[in-house]
Amino acid sequence: MKLLLLNHIQNARDSLRANRTRTILTITGVTIGIMSIVAILALAGGANSIVKQQVDNLGGNLAVIRPGGPTSHDFTSIANQQAHETYSTSTLSERDVAQIRSLPHVTAVAPLIVIPGTIQGSNTAPSTAITIASDSSLLHMSGLELQDGDFTMTDQNLVTIGRQLSIDLFGTEDSLGKTVTIRGQQFRVGGILKNHDTPVNFNGVNFNEAALIPQSQAKQLLPSFQIQQINIQVDSVSNLSQTVVAINKSLLESHRNEQDFSVLTGNGISEPTSQLFFAIAGVTAAIAGISLLVGGIGIMNIMLVNVAERTREIGLRKALGATRADIVWQFLIESVIMGFIGGVVGVVAGIGLAFVISLYLTFDPIVTWQMPLIALGISAATGLLFGLYPAYRASGKDPIESLRNSH
Repeated sequence: MKLLLLNHIQNARDSLRANRTRTILTITGVTIGIMSIVAILALAGGANSIVKQQVDNLGGNLAVIRPGGPTSHDFTSIANQQAHETYSTSTLSERDVAQIRSLPHVTAVAPLIVIPGTIQGSNTAPSTAITIASDSSLLHMSGLELQDGDFTMTDQNLVTIGRQLSIDLFGTEDSLGKTVTIRGQQFRVGGILKNHDTPVNFNGVNFNEAALIPQSQAKQLLPSFQIQQINIQVDSVSNLSQTVVAINKSLLESHRNEQDFSVLTGNGISEPTSQLFFAIAGVTAAIAGISLLVGGIGIMNIMLVNVAERTREIGLRKALGATRADIVWQFLIESVIMGFIGGVVGVVAGIGLAFVISLYLTFDPIVTWQMPLIALGISAATGLLFGLYPAYRASGKDPIESLRNSH
């Protein structure tokens, strides 16, 4: 059996070598499909690791409250949360923030209030950059630093803007003292944030292109605002669990025992962002899988051509005692090898493509050991699946007719 298998592999290798150009063109579709899928998953893994690393770097003493029950993890709710479009559904309130601030071991609380609308600088078109109202502790809890000025907690109309937003609005990163218009009201730039190397974060906000105002000024712009997220910092990691229990108890009492919020810690903070990345990656990979389907059809087409061209060979083998199973395995192994070779080239090319794309991003791709194995398995399965019909068609040929029609 082992000798027969080696014989099939040798025959397949000889056949592929004899039609080298045709073989290369055939496996190109599989290569492109596998390359696209590997690159997408590697980049998604890299983006996901950034958010988890950010949470870990904060010391592990952070908790986040988001609107919605703990079971709302479908793609639509995740996407809405990331886009901060659930303004009408959030039940978090200023009263909740005040209650949480009064709890033991809580050292800082930063609500996230999203103000929709445009921002306009001098002599520039309005920008759709996001405006966030919050407490000054948001900067520390989000790993943000000021390049110039200060995030002042005052009733004056002062705004702190991201470095990129400053460039977009004024053509320079030095815009202290300049005036911006937010929802028809004028604000003076009192601070500029340092450029954040990783704009992807657990807050779902690119602070490089955002405007920050104190919470006290939110009602001037949006009297009926709602809080989309509450960031909480406790005095130590050891007190985090009991503080989370206290937060849940306090909020349940004020929300009339309605679990319309989620208190998240550790990896749970980054989970919605991670799910969004992998959901997008999954959809994109499925689209890329069309190339894999095309590659599989190409394998089937070429194998049918091979069967037609090798009719005499099939007849001779059957006349010499080869069984239908022998013929099936002969052609199946050939198609699997084509799929596998396409997979190997696709994995290497996909990893290389991911690293090239990452040169223009703020994170590196992550390649796990399972990823190449799965990709190679898919490519080999593609060769097997699309080689079945040609193989069975070859095995069904009558030896006498095959020899007669081959002349």
